[in-house]
Amino acid sequence: MKPRKNTKRVPSFRKLLRTSQLKLDNKLKNKQYKQQSTAKKYRKEQKKLRQAVRDAVCRKPFPLEEYKKKHVAEKREEEEDDALPLDMMDEDDLKLMEDLAQKASFLTRDISSTEPVHIKKRKHESVIEKYEKMPRRMKTEPEKELIHLLPIKDKGGIIPQTMEKPVLNVEEEEEEEDAEETEVAEDFSEEPLPVLTPEEMAAQRKRKLQERKMHIAALASAILSDPDNNIKKLKELRAMLMEQDPNVAVIVRKLVMVSLMEIFKDIVPSYRIRPLTEAEKATKVKKETQKLREFEEGLVSQYKFYLENLEQTIKDWKQRKLKKSNVISLKAYKGLAEIAVKCLCELLVALPHFNFHNNIIVLIVPLMNDTSKTISELCCEAVQKLFKQDKLGSASLGVVKVISGLVKGRSYNVRPEVLKVFLHLRIKEVELKKDSEDIAPKKKFMTFKEKRKNLSRMQRKWKKAEEKLERELLEAEASESKEKKLKLHTETLNVVFLTYFRILKKAQKSPLLPAVLEGLAKFAHLINVEFFDDLLIVLHSLIASGDLSYRDSLHCVLSAFHILSGQGDVLNIDPMKFYTHLYKTLFSLHAGTTNDDIKIVLQCLDVMLAKRRKQVSQQRALAFLKRLSTLALHVLPNCSVGILATNRVLMQTFPKMDLLLDNESQGSGVYLPELDEPEHCNAQNTALWELHLLQRHYHPTVQKFAAHLAVGAPDEGSRALPLDLSRRPATELFEAYSIKGMNFNPPVPSVTPRRKDTFSKKESFLSEELQQRISKTVIHENLDFAKHLKESSLS
Repeated sequence: MKPRKNTKRVPSFRKLLRTSQLKLDNKLKNKQYKQQSTAKKYRKEQKKLRQAVRDAVCRKPFPLEEYKKKHVAEKREEEEDDALPLDMMDEDDLKLMEDLAQKASFLTRDISSTEPVHIKKRKHESVIEKYEKMPRRMKTEPEKELIHLLPIKDKGGIIPQTMEKPVLNVEEEEEEEDAEETEVAEDFSEEPLPVLTPEEMAAQRKRKLQERKMHIAALASAILSDPDNNIKKLKELRAMLMEQDPNVAVIVRKLVMVSLMEIFKDIVPSYRIRPLTEAEKATKVKKETQKLREFEEGLVSQYKFYLENLEQTIKDWKQRKLKKSNVISLKAYKGLAEIAVKCLCELLVALPHFNFHNNIIVLIVPLMNDTSKTISELCCEAVQKLFKQDKLGSASLGVVKVISGLVKGRSYNVRPEVLKVFLHLRIKEVELKKDSEDIAPKKKFMTFKEKRKNLSRMQRKWKKAEEKLERELLEAEASESKEKKLKLHTETLNVVFLTYFRILKKAQKSPLLPAVLEGLAKFAHLINVEFFDDLLIVLHSLIASGDLSYRDSLHCVLSAFHILSGQGDVLNIDPMKFYTHLYKTLFSLHAGTTNDDIKIVLQCLDVMLAKRRKQVSQQRALAFLKRLSTLALHVLPNCSVGILATNRVLMQTFPKMDLLLDNESQGSGVYLPELDEPEHCNAQNTALWELHLLQRHYHPTVQKFAAHLAVGAPDEGSRALPLDLSRRPATELFEAYSIKGMNFNPPVPSVTPRRKDTFSKKESFLSEELQQRISKTVIHENLDFAKHLKESSLS
């Protein structure tokens, strides 16, 4: 049989260059392992074969085989006697016999039998015949075991000495054991186990729990007092995670999880521990260095095992799986899983620099989309804290990548809170273009030749000391360079925008769309100019579709104007459609409750009117000023304060806004308040009569703003606003005067107590006697006014 040719091609040199060294090492190791396993199998087979031969030689002959051999020999002798001599046979018969003798089947076949040659290969051979053909072994005496003793040396040489190993009587031992068991059983039957009362069981459980707590506290204090020498006690403490006593198992495991988490937060170093190379392990080092290496290696291994235990606890709870040897019920696993998630969240925030941080991220991010609201909120809050405290951006980049993969892998079927965590990213600038500071050459220190040529000896001495000080300041200025930070922030923002654009393109009706629009509104000024046209078209199509909620449409408007206020200034785009949409939907604000919609409206007005004052016409500004003044009559005091603060900014930004303070009309036409086009509603032909009503408002701050605007919003004089009101933006004033859960009934000074977050000391300009005097007359007017507001908002 020809050997098979090896059809495997030898890899070319180019392929070897493309193959990494690690892959080549793995291939070599696999090849060596296969050779070793093949050789091991061959040695085992040879050993078995030698043992079989040795057994066959030592074994005694079987009676049946001897009988068969004798019977066959006698039969052959009888056939030879009966056979004819060759002299009496013809030449043709003799030739035929010689031809048949050359065939192997002829030699091995019993001629007297009429069975075919290959009868033994048939599968339907009976079981009884097979059983009959099996050899029978005779009972032999068991081999005696020998004990080799020390040899004796005489003139003839060394004489080995052996003795038989004494064999114990097994039957007697079994009888003795059975007797002992029966005696123990009788003892137990005579003295039954005592039945504990519930009070005794509770006391016993309390005692066990106290013992476990003391043991945990002793181990933890020993580790914290001397981590270098007691690092092995971490293993003992971690072993308590497998507590088997069903009475205290749940509480003990929770306590051990939290204790280990706090220990790791305290003893983990402020750097990442890398594994030692083979060369570093082979080199001799000092005792202190070796001790530090052992501490770091033990710390990393125990930290890894601890994280694996937490992960396994969460997996068992998610899969609703109980182990056979487990002593904890399925209901108790939820509490254990929550504690495990809390520990992982704490480690995610506290140790972003240490080993296995990416593994923790991979565990935490999918739990943000968990069906359990408690676990989902825990994970989202942990990620938000990580984003807020991550100054460099490396940890944030890892989390953002995993979230992006999760959203894509789940086909955008995730909770909106998963995407809302992007709003907490600390990204304020990215690598959009090279600044003049980056283009300018960096400061270089003078060389020795330049110093010797241009400076005197004393000047060189001073220059040397100055340069040394500058180098030290540069080293201590920042641990991470600004370029690395910008690079990480740019990469993070690219992943965020990639996620947002995927949702805008493929899942416009997804519940994630509000979170996407809110994120675009925050980071729109950092988007590349190339995407501006397409993004504005998409935002306008979303608004025109009518499928969005009011808040989502406000986010679309805010995103569009953030785009146009940044790098979009160079683009020749008229956002009139967005102005019209906001002007038309201003009266859609809820007048009876405090919500965040008014905050978004104030942000939109600031970006649309104040920051784009050169692109805004006078007619448009007058129309917005009039509509906002009308809106201030219907909303709550905190909203009125924010709207009036925006009106003050408009009156100070645009010079001819005092036209609305005069009763005489300017130009032709009549003011059309129901028209949705701010450019054509003739707002210059009306007046701000709402300010006179607002001066009689029950809230003192609203009164101040209304009186201030009625005289033209001066910066100086008796009608000017105090500094605490004039220097604060509208959104900040709205938040400062917001009261969560405010009712329709307005607060009355004599009845409702003054709150610190609502009224400051400067606002209480009325004396207590005057407040008590007018409270009786004003309270009925205020209640009627509140009922009117409620009816108008409901209608």
